[in-house]
Amino acid sequence: MTTEMKKVFSRPESLKDVQTHFCPGCQHGTTHRLVAEAMDHFGIKDQTIGVASVGCSVFLYGYFDIDVIEAPHGRAPAVATGAKRVHPNRPVFTYQGDGDLAAIGTSEIIHAANRGEHLTVIFVNNTTYGMTGGQMAPTTMPGQTTSTTPYGRDVTKAGYPIKMAELLSGLEGVAYSARVAVDTPKHVLQAAKVIRRAFQTQLDGKGFAFVEVLAACPTNWGMSPLQANERVGNEMIPYFPLGEYKG
Repeated sequence: MTTEMKKVFSRPESLKDVQTHFCPGCQHGTTHRLVAEAMDHFGIKDQTIGVASVGCSVFLYGYFDIDVIEAPHGRAPAVATGAKRVHPNRPVFTYQGDGDLAAIGTSEIIHAANRGEHLTVIFVNNTTYGMTGGQMAPTTMPGQTTSTTPYGRDVTKAGYPIKMAELLSGLEGVAYSARVAVDTPKHVLQAAKVIRRAFQTQLDGKGFAFVEVLAACPTNWGMSPLQANERVGNEMIPYFPLGEYKG
């Protein structure tokens, strides 16, 4: 007697069948999957244009089976604006890290959002410059040690972390702004719904959609993957509250 097995889990069609190069415990892979699942849900893989900037996010083209444009550091929203205006009927999204989007790219993200460009922005916040050595980022938490803040971030000298989801939600051109995390199965399921909604916002022609994803960076945090994942829940989420801020 043979029993037919039902497949219950598989790689999204929007992702290439390649082995990951990311560090153990890095949550870019999880975030990639959620973005790919959203594209599969809407059946837009063959139409979507992804825009990658500089940082660990730059490897977008190696994992997604879609058209990808690589932008200079921080300029993904500007490049995405051009792509969307040339191809208004194609979904366009950027995939950016905190050092990229909230530091060198602050001007681009704020003005693209304020103009209400019809884009979806996926912002991975791991509170550090991941690719270049773990330096302090605009999102590094107070007291957090990095390669450039060995004694912890001193807010009296370096200022406070920028809360991008809240900041952008105050702009009139923003149709949707939210923050999610991928540290637990429950949060991953919530993140999947939010990312899908961000793409739906663009497909419905409502305007600019922004999703901040709290993620772990074990290598630059000097932690094991388990410790880093727990840090997301114990330290990051209390400081960067999850939720939908506009939409």
